[in-house]
Amino acid sequence: MDCVKSLRGKTPGGLPQNEIRKIIKNALREDIGKGDLTTRLTIPPGRRTQAKLTAKDNFLLCGILLAKEVFKTVDPGLKFHIAAKEGGFVRKNDTLALVSGKASSILTAERTALNLVALLSGIATKTSRFAEKIKPFKSRITDTRKTIPGIRLLEKYAVRTGGGHNHRMKLDEMILIKDNHLKIMGGYSRLPKAPAGCKVEIEVESPEEFRRALSFNPDIIMLDNMSIRQIKEAIRIRDCRSGKNNSRPVWLEASGGINLANVRKYASTGVEMISIGELTDSVESADISLEFI
Repeated sequence: MDCVKSLRGKTPGGLPQNEIRKIIKNALREDIGKGDLTTRLTIPPGRRTQAKLTAKDNFLLCGILLAKEVFKTVDPGLKFHIAAKEGGFVRKNDTLALVSGKASSILTAERTALNLVALLSGIATKTSRFAEKIKPFKSRITDTRKTIPGIRLLEKYAVRTGGGHNHRMKLDEMILIKDNHLKIMGGYSRLPKAPAGCKVEIEVESPEEFRRALSFNPDIIMLDNMSIRQIKEAIRIRDCRSGKNNSRPVWLEASGGINLANVRKYASTGVEMISIGELTDSVESADISLEFI
C-alpha cells in the first residue's frame, strides 16, 4: 500500500520541493509500512472528523507547513488550517492547526507530522535562545554538520527559522581543513589550491597554529577550543595584519565548549562566527499533541 501522493504548492522557507517530497515520502513509508493495520481494523472507512494540533509547552514554532504537507500527502482531501505563525512563539495550550477529513487519514499521518514539527521547533527554539543571548554583538550563531542523516535540509531550515545561520550544508560546498586532515597531510607544509569561487577554512587549536594558518590568507579560520584571551589575541593579530597589508579580512569562527552560559562572552570578543553543534545534536523536541474534537 503506497499512501504517498504528489506534493502540491510551495514548500516552506524556499526549500526545494523535490527534496521535501523525498523526505516526507521516506518518513511515511518508514512509519506506515504496508498500511496502518490498527486504523484499518478499527475505524470505519468513511468516518469523517476534525482534530487539532496543540502546543503543550512554550516554544518557537517551526515545521507547521511541513506538517500540512504530510497530511496532504497521505490524503489530498484533508483540510489543514494553520492557526499559528511559522517562526513565531507559541504558548502552552495554543492551537497550532486544525485538520479535518477522513479520520483514518488523520490517524495515519499523525505521528510523522508531529515528529517533524516537534523536532524542528526544538531546534528553532534552542537557536533563538543563543541568538538572543548575543545581541547586540555582530557575531553570527552558526550550525554544524552534526545532524540526523537524511533530514539535514530540514534541521538547517529550523536553525535559520530560529535566527541562526547555516555553515556548509555538504562537503562539496567549501574546503574546511580540520585537525585530522592536517595530521595526514603532515601539517601546513602544503595546502590545496581551491577551485574558483570556493571558500577555504582552516581549523586551528593554538596561537601558533593560528599565525601559520593566517599566513595562507584563508576565508575563515576556526578557533577550536581556544580561550577568550586567545581569541581576543587572534582578533588583534588579524586586525593588525589587515590594516598593515590592506588585505581582505579573514573571518574568525569560535568553536568548542560554547553554551548558553558563556556564548555572550565569546560574542563580545568580536569574532564573526560562533559554531554550536548542540543546536542540532542535543535537542529537546517541543511537546505537541493531536486531539480529536
